[in-house]
Amino acid sequence: MSEAITKQQKRGQPIRNVNITDITMNYRQPPSAIVSILHRISGFAMFLMLPFLLYLLQESLRSEISFAHFAGVVDNVFVKIILLGLSWAYLHHFTAGIRHLFMDNHMALDKDAAQKTARWVLVISLALTLIVGLKLFGVF
Repeated sequence: MSEAITKQQKRGQPIRNVNITDITMNYRQPPSAIVSILHRISGFAMFLMLPFLLYLLQESLRSEISFAHFAGVVDNVFVKIILLGLSWAYLHHFTAGIRHLFMDNHMALDKDAAQKTARWVLVISLALTLIVGLKLFGVF
């Protein structure tokens, strides 16, 4: 790495740092990169929201009165949006994990197949999240 930097300096080329804006706004990421980034974000979101989920579980199992309180908490639109986000995080992490299991078994490793499976992960996780959202907001 240092050799490349010294070669750039000898040729008079400026050294340019790449920041997050360059990566997210200026370059078009392939679907596999998007799925990989979202896989990390969804795992982190589930880790952060674990205390909230454990609280909801504790409240729902304590007694009938606490279950009624839990039902009231979950009836709030803000809580439903949080639960929908957590549902997306879980469903995306799960489907991307299945994709990674297939790739660990040396399936779909070439570029075209990897992009195709990444698109499928995005479509399936969003479709499942839509179904959960419809159920969560009482459409069916």
